[in-house]
Amino acid sequence: MEDKQVVLVTGGSRGIGKAIALKYAQNGYNVVINYVSDNTDEKAIEEEFKNIGVEVLLLKADVSKEEQVEKLVKKVIEKFGKIDVLVNNAGITKDTLLMRMKEEDFDRVIEINLKGTFLVTKAVVPYMMKKKNGRIINLSSVVGVTGNAGQCNYSASKAGIIGFTKSVAKELASRNIRANAVAPGFIDTDMTSILSDEVKNSINAQIPMKRMGSAQEIANVVYFLGNEESSYITGQVINIDGGMVM
Repeated sequence: MEDKQVVLVTGGSRGIGKAIALKYAQNGYNVVINYVSDNTDEKAIEEEFKNIGVEVLLLKADVSKEEQVEKLVKKVIEKFGKIDVLVNNAGITKDTLLMRMKEEDFDRVIEINLKGTFLVTKAVVPYMMKKKNGRIINLSSVVGVTGNAGQCNYSASKAGIIGFTKSVAKELASRNIRANAVAPGFIDTDMTSILSDEVKNSINAQIPMKRMGSAQEIANVVYFLGNEESSYITGQVINIDGGMVM
């Protein structure tokens, strides 16, 4: 068990985060899942990962709070002694037009999405530096590249993640730590399942591949960036969007 690689996925209890955690587990990684919701069914998630044959550790923490992040990382190190791959996936939306957006809705999205990515990365990197090895994958979004009406807070947070990723990649490359970002387009998740067929059809019409992506398709790229097959890739942003942004 000790020689297994360890991945930490923030916001990993559902949706894209869970698909990423499962992908690593299916490839023999021990998995740490960070979550924040009180409604998370820890026992069901633990059972699912144990059935795959890996160890799983579920830890509740708000990634925007430095003290909680430090405790989270400390518990991972106590359990596994290392973190080989960090996936900063935790994120929220509070969409509305600029003129209607409350200051607290702007702040909260920046705090979770951007500041959270900063805090978790800062807490994990010292352990990667000791090993002189590590991979960091940050979840951005195509709207961080293009912008989107009604999402100035979310777009700003995801654009910030791109700048953060490139800066971290430059700082850490000499220590054999790679940092990359993925920018999903429209993905078929719980968030998009509530949309009407009419809205879904209009979205699909904008995508060259004429369909939404799946959480699994995001997980496949995140896994690639977290293993040695991508050993010469750092500081990059990979759009996973069916050709929507070219």
